[in-house]
Amino acid sequence: MFQLETTSAAKAAWTHVAAKRKFTLLSVDQRFSHWLIAGGLGIALGLYVLAASTLGDKWAILLAAAMAFPFFLMIVGNIRHPLLAIIILDIVFQLDTNFYFQEKIAAQGSISGFNFSVTSMALIALYALWISELLTKRVSLPPGLFRICLPLTVYLSFICLSVFAASDPLLSSFELATLVQIFLFFVYIAGTVRTREDVLLIVTMLMVSGICLGTFLIAEVVAGHNFNIPGLSTVGDRSYNSGGYFRPGGPIGSPIDAASFFGLMLVPSLSILLTRLKGFYLWLAVLSLSIGTIGLVLTLSRGGWIALILASSILCFFAWRRGWLSIKVPVIIVVVVVLLGLVFQNAILTRLTADDNGSARARIVLTRLAFDIIWDHPLLGIGTNNFAAVFRHYLTPDFNGEWIYSIHDKYLMVWVETGIGGLIAFVWFLLATVRRGWLVWQRGDRILSSLALGLTAAVIGQMSHMFVDVFHSRPQIQGLWLVAAVLAALSNNFSEDNHAVE
Repeated sequence: MFQLETTSAAKAAWTHVAAKRKFTLLSVDQRFSHWLIAGGLGIALGLYVLAASTLGDKWAILLAAAMAFPFFLMIVGNIRHPLLAIIILDIVFQLDTNFYFQEKIAAQGSISGFNFSVTSMALIALYALWISELLTKRVSLPPGLFRICLPLTVYLSFICLSVFAASDPLLSSFELATLVQIFLFFVYIAGTVRTREDVLLIVTMLMVSGICLGTFLIAEVVAGHNFNIPGLSTVGDRSYNSGGYFRPGGPIGSPIDAASFFGLMLVPSLSILLTRLKGFYLWLAVLSLSIGTIGLVLTLSRGGWIALILASSILCFFAWRRGWLSIKVPVIIVVVVVLLGLVFQNAILTRLTADDNGSARARIVLTRLAFDIIWDHPLLGIGTNNFAAVFRHYLTPDFNGEWIYSIHDKYLMVWVETGIGGLIAFVWFLLATVRRGWLVWQRGDRILSSLALGLTAAVIGQMSHMFVDVFHSRPQIQGLWLVAAVLAALSNNFSEDNHAVE
């Protein structure tokens, strides 16, 4: 008995010693890892300081974002939602740089370099997480993902095909690189948005982005000039066709880009009022509608105004037919419109009635130029993003003295640069997006259907705006394809009883 107790005590003592030794070894390893990580981060920060002193402001900010990413990941843990928020905010703030930038091409409204942005970095991280989840079978690809991506896939295929007809393939590669990046974002949203929380996050970030943009525009008008912050600058001028009024563009790139974004953001904000969501969502929607509407007015974009009126009318009409529209909503809209009309009546009346110094005539001239090019290149076009390299060959003497810029009609521009097949594929994508939104609206879910109606109406508004605008910039394309991806996810990843498909 004594020997047994002694043996047990010896085993317990040995186990305690082994555990202590193991704990000591683990502590040494942990301390070594901590020192290694700290040393590596210290070296990286030192290299960043050296590099930042020799690079431009935007590169410095991009590098800083890359350096902060590991810390952000450790703090947040689940990084997916913050990365989505960053990408949506980047539509407005445009934290990017362009390799091989060509100023002459940019002056003609074409994409002028290989774009690398905060969106690029966030997208890489999102795909790394998604692929790891797919490989470990934590998630699976939703059925029908290829089907909902087919219209855009065909459109990109025609863009790739048009490169063979391009006189300057490098210019084509600029746009192709941008579109492939945004297409990957479309696929990610369409394939991973599966819960109401995901949808509400995206709509929330659209509203937050709109509030930020509107605030910048209001500040520009009050100050009467642009702001230049390290890594971030605003755009605006006293345009020759705005009656001398200052047209702010904020950090998004131009007043037209700002107007397009407000068109995408304001109508879904209005649809929040149909969902009966209270508290945070309701007050955020009211704030975004207030600041965003003022911002849209300040852009003096007639196409943007028409797009919002059309989209809002569609939303209100179908919500009224279903009995979801309270009489308070149209009353509030009318009151807001009247107040804005009184406050900004001089600018609005000047923009609508005064001489626009040939702005409307220029669109007719550009349309004639577009059909001259289409006549010679109806099938494959002249190559995507190649208008700036080709249009001079078509400037006959009767174009002397005319203002020549990228064609202010997105549909004609797609036909000019990618041929009739590209135009058909592009229209197919837009109509498919509207159809998906309509199907979700038909399901009758108070939250998801209301948001789908708002997003669909916003897309229709953008489709009307495309008749009078270039619609060629990254913010415009990224915003439109984001909304289209959300509608694709709603129609594909949510069952008929409106629960997420897991």
